[in-house]
Parts: sequence; structure tokens; C-alpha cells
Amino acid sequence: MAEADTKILMRLKKTIEERAFVSAKDTPIVSKGGAMRKKEGWIFDIRKIILDPDILKDIASLFWTSCKTPGPLQIGGIESASLPLITTFVLSAREYGREGVSGFFIRKSRKKDGLMKMVEGDIRENGKIILVDDILNSGKSFIRQIEVLESLGKKVDSIWTLIRFRDERFYTYFSEKGIAVQSLFTLDDFTDALGVENLLTKEPPAPRKTFRVVWKFAAKNGSYFHVVPKSGPVIDAEKIYMGTDGGVFFALNQSDGSTAWSYKVGAHAGGKGIFSSPTLFENTVFFGAYDGNVYALDTNTGKARWIFYEADWVGSSPAIAPDLGLIFIGTEFGLWKKRGGIVALDARTGKKKWQYEMPCFTHSTPLFIEGKQQVIIGSNDGAAYLFNAKNGTLVWKFETAQLTDAELSSGFSDHDIKESFAYDSVRDLVMFGTMDGSFFVLERKTGHVAFHFKADFGIYSTPLLYHDTVCVASLDKNLYCFDLNTFEEQWRWNAGARIFATPTVIGESLYIGANTGRLTELDPETGHERSFFPVTERITNKVAYNAATGRIFVPTFANELYCIERNS
Repeated sequence: MAEADTKILMRLKKTIEERAFVSAKDTPIVSKGGAMRKKEGWIFDIRKIILDPDILKDIASLFWTSCKTPGPLQIGGIESASLPLITTFVLSAREYGREGVSGFFIRKSRKKDGLMKMVEGDIRENGKIILVDDILNSGKSFIRQIEVLESLGKKVDSIWTLIRFRDERFYTYFSEKGIAVQSLFTLDDFTDALGVENLLTKEPPAPRKTFRVVWKFAAKNGSYFHVVPKSGPVIDAEKIYMGTDGGVFFALNQSDGSTAWSYKVGAHAGGKGIFSSPTLFENTVFFGAYDGNVYALDTNTGKARWIFYEADWVGSSPAIAPDLGLIFIGTEFGLWKKRGGIVALDARTGKKKWQYEMPCFTHSTPLFIEGKQQVIIGSNDGAAYLFNAKNGTLVWKFETAQLTDAELSSGFSDHDIKESFAYDSVRDLVMFGTMDGSFFVLERKTGHVAFHFKADFGIYSTPLLYHDTVCVASLDKNLYCFDLNTFEEQWRWNAGARIFATPTVIGESLYIGANTGRLTELDPETGHERSFFPVTERITNKVAYNAATGRIFVPTFANELYCIERNS
């Protein structure tokens, strides 16, 4: 490096130390898990200095000095820290004798209206791609960008950052793809400022992308506006079933993702066709739709066995009671004093056996408690209802909050119970989450509270039981694990984005999707990451798994379905 460049580098280093380094000794710092950092904690607040014109000039000089990639370049990154860097590098390119340089940026999530783009700017056919950002730590942000670009048929040449936190051996994902990692500084360059030696992380490699795509299915007319759990996939031995935003229900062949048959439901609001996840019983697949109907289709032919027409909308998913021959599902209505409820239908004929009306919309999915002949469901009134499954007699009602008249009349509240319940047969407990972030564990016999926990944001997922623990995901970006004997928190894992998806256990691992577009494999005992699989859209439903083939089926909120299997 030339003497002039060395002076600029040292000047930038001093600026970062004096203006961008923040210590927990001086300023409160909150970790991703929500806890306050200890006094020895610190962060680099690069955003504080990155819009200073003199600093940007220095960074541009160092970037173009270090950039040895010949020919036209395309400089990109993910919002927001990369935006001033991209703009500065593109504007200064000609000053450093570089022609044919352009820029683009990647959204953290796809735009919900207009052109609904994920990438803004024109990515040309020629020109190597360099991704830039202020900091490289775990690398998850760059991995997300690379996957988005690869889905568009583009290859990333290198990534460039101001500060790299970890040893190069940590970034196996990049090295395996032949992507160069460049940085102006590492943590070891700031040993004096941070007051700790050997800060460059010498730890084992990051969790690896250990899955490959067997096939991918994408339905037409996916709605990007509704970022919620939709119609999740269920499988039998040969097919996989799922509904779509466009109102088409698909049965796909698991072998190759081809369509075995499809079924179109009736008229519904745009982008809100089938959010109900199907249920299988006796060669029949059951689901609800926003045309107000509940459907029972033959799994072999896709022809309707029966249709129940009485609701205005059905967003709930059905639950089956095999020994009773009944299915239970939540219903919604447009009437002022009749907003929602639950209905029990004969699984073979569709005949209504009993019904119970509720004051608010009922989107929640019922849970049939086997061995107790009971069914439990939640509603948007924030109440959980336990019924005798045979005749619909209400056993008890648990109210999480008292609703106002305005909430009751609207059909919604801050305490909506959106998803389903988990049942612990060992301790005879039922558990669920609400949209105000509450997680309740109730005694099944009485409805009394055994445990209550409050997350920072809502819970739009179903709890998962694993041995003597329960795992519950929240929109506060955390997956929490509690001991069911003591109710003490065992661990929490931060996804880096909101979690709508319900976790599931496959073998000895826990799998959870998030709005990062990343399916993560976790150790259910510790919450430590084992591996991951990235996609370009958000994952808001739980995955399905075929133990016979070892294949995992990953849905996205854009009505995509990935069939993946572990690399040998």
C-alpha cells in the first residue's frame, strides 16, 4: 500500500475509534436477545459516521485502491448501511479511472406493492458483482444477498467491508463458492481501543448450508401483501398438498414437484384465497377457504366429496378427531353480532354436528386432545375455549383480557389468538400464544394459569413440545425454550427477523423458518445453530418432512415450495 493510502487508512481507523466505537461502560447497549450488554460490551456504530463527506471520500479512495477486479463492475448491497457506500463508489469510479461501474441495492424484504421488486437498480449481463457493507460478522446478511442474486441467475465475485469480525476460516460459505472476502480492518486492528487482546474470533466454522434443492414449485398469483402464516404443506406417502393465495389447491407429486391435480375454490378477496393448512384423513384432504367454504377432496382424483357452505370466510385450518370421525374448524362471518365460531363436521359426509358462536373472527386452528375427547380453540376476542368434542358443550372459557366494545364490534383485538395449541399429556397442560406477546400455559381440567410469559411482540405461531420443554416463536425475533417442570427459560435463539413459522422437530434437530428467508437447524437442547438453508422469500409456515425419503419441504409466503435433501 502506498504511503498516501496508509495515511488515509490510519486516519479512517482513528475516526472509527473516536467516533464510531461505543462502549457499554458509557452508553446502554441492548443485545439481540433483549438483554442489556455487560459493561465490557461494545459495538461499532458505523452509521454515525458513514454520511460524513470527508469520511466517504477516504473510504472511496481505499476501496478503489484495494479493488483489483478488472473490467466493468456492479456494486450492490442490502439496505441500509450499504446505500451510501454504493452511491459513493459509483460516483467516484471515473475519478479513479474505472468505466462501466453501476450500482444496485437489495431490499430486506420484497416490496409489497407497485412492481414488488426485491432488487432495485439494473443488474447487467456483463460486469462482475461486488457486495459491500460496513461490517462482516456472522455473514448471514451477505448470504441472504448472494442467494437472492443466484435466484436471478447472477454470481457474486467478492464481498467488501470496512471491518471483519472473524477469522477467514469461519466463512466457509463464501470460500466454497469462490467468493473473495475483502476488508479494510479486522477486530485485531482495534485491540487498543477495545481493551482486549486477540479479538479476531478464532472459533469453529459457521453453520453450513448442508442441503440441496431437489425441485422447486411456484404457484401463480402469490400475494406479497399478506406476511402471515398461510396454507402450509402436508404430505402422505406420495403427494404433498397445499393451498395458494390465488385460490387454487394443489396436490403435487413428491418425486418431482409436478402437479398431480389441482382444485379452484370460489370467489374470494384478491390475494386471499386459501390460507388454511390442509388435514388428511381416509384418503380425503380437508381445508377451508376465503370463499367461506370448507372442502373435502379425494386425495387420488381431487374431486369434491363434500363442501360445507355456511361461513363467510374460513382462514382456520381443520383438526381431525379420527376416533369420532369429526373435523373441527374455525369460522368467520360478516354479521355484526356473529363474527366467528367453531363448527364440528362429520368427516365423511360434511354434515354439521354442532356449532358454537363467538363475538370475534376465529382464525385460530382447533386442537383435538386425544384421550380426553375434548377440543380447544382460540379466537380474536383473546379467549381460549375448551369443548366436549362430541356435543360441543363448553367446558371452560379462559379470557386473556377484557375487550372494549370497539374491539368486539370490529372482530379484532390486540389479544387475538391466531394459531393453534399444544397439549402436554404428561402434565395435562394446554399452551398457546396471543398477538400481544403473551404465552399462556393452562391446566386443562380447570383453565387456571400454570405459567405466563410476555414476549416483546406478538406470537403468531403454535408452540412445540420437545421432551420436557416447550418452544414458542415470537414476532420479537426470538424462539424461546422453557422447561415444563420449572418453567425456567432454557435458551433463546434470535433469528434476526420476525418469526411467524411454527418450529418442528426432525430426528434430533429442531427446524425453524423466519422472515430472513432462512430455514435454520438448531440443537433443541441448547438452541445452537447446526446448519441452514436460505431462500429468497420469507418462511412463515413450518416445514413438512418425509421420513421415508429424508426430504424436507420448505414453503414460503410467496406460495413457493422447495423440496430439499441433505448433501451426502
